[in-house]
Amino acid sequence: MADTAAGAGTRNGGGDSTFTVLVAAFANLGIAVAKAVAGVISGSSAMLSEAAHSVADTVTEVLLLTSLKRSVRPADEDHPLGHGPERYVWALLAAVATFVGGAVFSLYDGIHTLTHGEDLGDPLVSYVVLAVAFVLEGYSLRTGLRQVRGEAAHHRVSFGRYLRRTPDTAVKAVVMEDSAALAGLLLAAGGLLGGQLTGSGVWDAVASLCIGALLLYVAWVLGRSNAEFLVGRPLSRTVRDRIRAELVAVEHIEAVLELTTLVQGPNEALVAAKVDFRDVSTAAQIEWACERAEQRLREEFPIVRRVYLDPTPGFAQRRSEGLNPWP
Repeated sequence: MADTAAGAGTRNGGGDSTFTVLVAAFANLGIAVAKAVAGVISGSSAMLSEAAHSVADTVTEVLLLTSLKRSVRPADEDHPLGHGPERYVWALLAAVATFVGGAVFSLYDGIHTLTHGEDLGDPLVSYVVLAVAFVLEGYSLRTGLRQVRGEAAHHRVSFGRYLRRTPDTAVKAVVMEDSAALAGLLLAAGGLLGGQLTGSGVWDAVASLCIGALLLYVAWVLGRSNAEFLVGRPLSRTVRDRIRAELVAVEHIEAVLELTTLVQGPNEALVAAKVDFRDVSTAAQIEWACERAEQRLREEFPIVRRVYLDPTPGFAQRRSEGLNPWP
């Protein structure tokens, strides 16, 4: 089942993702408070930027938890295709929260420190908070990485490819934000150390600017990933080719003229196809062929939840009838 990351979801309905996001949320909430106190005591611009970073991450986790809860609601009359895509709406808002709550504040604080300077206080508290935060963020990142590695191994794709292509943008957000958090902690520590050794606040300001730039990148990547799914992203080319092969293998199906796939969530995808059936097939045979085709696709690709097959005349038949050969 290689190369299915573009359409593969988690194996347990999102339970792992919920736990991963919860771990990150509690870690970031405690860290945000500690960083803010340390930033006020030390007067460090980078520490205040890191506090804003952790606040933004906490808001992000709350939005991701909302997305996980609302997206699993079953289909109803008003939402016949379910609520899966709602996950990406909330995840996109989470990316915006990272941008507004973290990146903008960090960049502003860094520029303000460069232009107005700052009074450096005792950095000892900040060093202690950074060390504790590094341990907590590391544990949160370890939880996310464990899930991604497990899913990548299950779908027989590389770790990097799965992380880039996974439709589970919640766990992707946790991994990217925690990685950025660890990098931000190192930058903040470097800014504190540089200011302590030189007595200049420039080092702290530069660290704050670097943290802001890092958060901008994370927000852009996550925003783009969620926007792709909101616009509509298909299953991977390899999976589409296998779907075509499964359909053609069904008795009475001659060819797949057109295939459309749509990822609606980590565990949900739609398949629609224009299918050329044998001209001599009866209506009953075509009906049962559609049933067998849907059953084969559901068994081979558990992510496929909806299958719509449209009986369509083949190219030769359309030409003979004087119709456009391309349906």
